[in-house]
Amino acid sequence: MKILVTVKEVATVEDEFEIEGTEIADQYLGADLNEWDDYAVEEAVQLQEAGIADEVVTVTIGPEDCEQTIRQALAKGADRAVRIWDDALEDVDLLDVGAKTEILSAVVEEEDPDLVLTGVQAGDDSFGATGVSLAEQIGFQWGAVVNHLEHDFEGDVASVRRELEGGVEELTDVELPAVLTIQTGINEPRYASLRGIRQAQRKELDVKALGDLGVDEGAIESELELTDMYEPESESDVTVWEGGADDTAGELAELLRDKGVAP
Repeated sequence: MKILVTVKEVATVEDEFEIEGTEIADQYLGADLNEWDDYAVEEAVQLQEAGIADEVVTVTIGPEDCEQTIRQALAKGADRAVRIWDDALEDVDLLDVGAKTEILSAVVEEEDPDLVLTGVQAGDDSFGATGVSLAEQIGFQWGAVVNHLEHDFEGDVASVRRELEGGVEELTDVELPAVLTIQTGINEPRYASLRGIRQAQRKELDVKALGDLGVDEGAIESELELTDMYEPESESDVTVWEGGADDTAGELAELLRDKGVAP
């Protein structure tokens, strides 16, 4: 079995930051592997360690600058990586789900995996539809928000547990080939060992342009436009009292009575 895992470098932001136009100023930004994708990588590596998967391949859409971040997946056990980038992507401010689906569909066609694992969502733009959209495009079965995956596949069937609204969980079987979107907490992502980090630098990272995948540049034209970015104003009604418990207990009791939550 071959497993393809989609991974993404996401921006991390300091607690205090400034906004310049429609972007957060560079000096307040860092970068890391998307949290949900980290769990997807771990799940794939565990399936390989269990003898179910023969190969784990990661794929990302991103510029050269993201290579060190996505090599974290190679350091944790993925066998090789594919990075998609093109001059046509340089000027795209916000790559929407449709564009990502077109690109990833072409990668799936080329790699021919039995199982595709994606994170439930991205930590930067909070998009959470790419995995399901991809499955629809390529005609795979799918399971979304998977928080448990049995590691003893019966034939071409994966038994999964999905997280639904209101704390409800669903047990279901998904026929392969399939796309599963992985929820945090499904496992405990490992730390990359020093040996793994060294090995990751020697593992294959194949860079492809849109033309290499047969994807037309018109397919990545986003229907989304980022028009503004701002910090939301806090409108919480907070009352702060100075002094110790003996001094403020009476004032608190009076406020609770006024709010109707105390007799």
